[in-house]
Amino acid sequence: MSRKKSVDPELSHRLSRRNMLGVTAGAGAAALLGLSAGTAGAVGSAAQGKGAGATQPVLPPNRLGIQLYSLRDKIAEIGFAAVFKELESFGYDEIEYAGYTQGIGNISVKQLARLAKSYGLNGIGSHVNYADSNPDGYSFATKLEQVLDDAEALGLEHIGTASSPARYGNTVDAYKRAAEEFNTYGEAARARGMKFYQHNHGDEFAFATDNPNVRLYDVLLEETDPKFVFLEMDIYWAYTGQFRFSVTPEGKPRPFEPIDYVVQQPHRYPLFHVKDGVHDPDSRDGYDMTDVGDGDIDYKTFIQKVNKTNKGRTYHHWQVEHDQPVDSIAFARKSADHLHALTEKKKG
Repeated sequence: MSRKKSVDPELSHRLSRRNMLGVTAGAGAAALLGLSAGTAGAVGSAAQGKGAGATQPVLPPNRLGIQLYSLRDKIAEIGFAAVFKELESFGYDEIEYAGYTQGIGNISVKQLARLAKSYGLNGIGSHVNYADSNPDGYSFATKLEQVLDDAEALGLEHIGTASSPARYGNTVDAYKRAAEEFNTYGEAARARGMKFYQHNHGDEFAFATDNPNVRLYDVLLEETDPKFVFLEMDIYWAYTGQFRFSVTPEGKPRPFEPIDYVVQQPHRYPLFHVKDGVHDPDSRDGYDMTDVGDGDIDYKTFIQKVNKTNKGRTYHHWQVEHDQPVDSIAFARKSADHLHALTEKKKG
């Protein structure tokens, strides 16, 4: 499973001194670094035996990542190296970029790639704007070759966007037009040995403004070439879409389950965002974002179902994220602990 290292005494002391998480060294630092007794027990039991009671981790090995947008405040404060060191200690295997400087000043993508590698972190993907109103802006539409050059220098397997496909509107034809551009980006990425992907929010699950019976996300899937365009399902936002758009504007029931999209086309979903929420039927989205493990989204079952698809356990990558964590380092540690502790009975 994802690695968990021994506690780094210097790191524990530094974190304690900064009082970033309000713990002291020793037992508190062990808990901080994901080595609490409960987690250690879960890891131990997951690795034990072949008997009837043997268990295995639900989380596939070497597939735990984090979207660095969640840690943008700490990167700006203490730098990439200090953050990467903590992520390594928490047992992360992968990182997903959201910009390559995070306000720290001049750093090249090659330097960033070397730094991540030195902490055992694999750059798995990156979010880049779909388009930019500035013709010199950094986006797929304006700087495709530069975007791909940078992704290649970082050694990324995937390069994508979290921008909405609604560049031209929310009609069927508008989404078809965006899909055509995504196909172009995907073909160019494939030529360099990478996969282009789109990350959803909730609005993609809305219905087309010119056809209330057509879900826009379905248009995106149907109009993009599966050889060139892949999807990163943000599971939290998919559930908010389920809450908001299970009835058409005309009042017809149109429920959907986010997991069904994946089960039907598992090859199209190499990446996932693991983001949690407390169900709140009085909010617009139906959920209030929270740390992974503190909400109502059943990630154990979701990951298990993805693992059982014909792509299996080793194809998909799981990136934790929180848009506005109260304490981003605590969020990263807690999320890793929760996902590492998910176990299931091992089949004979």
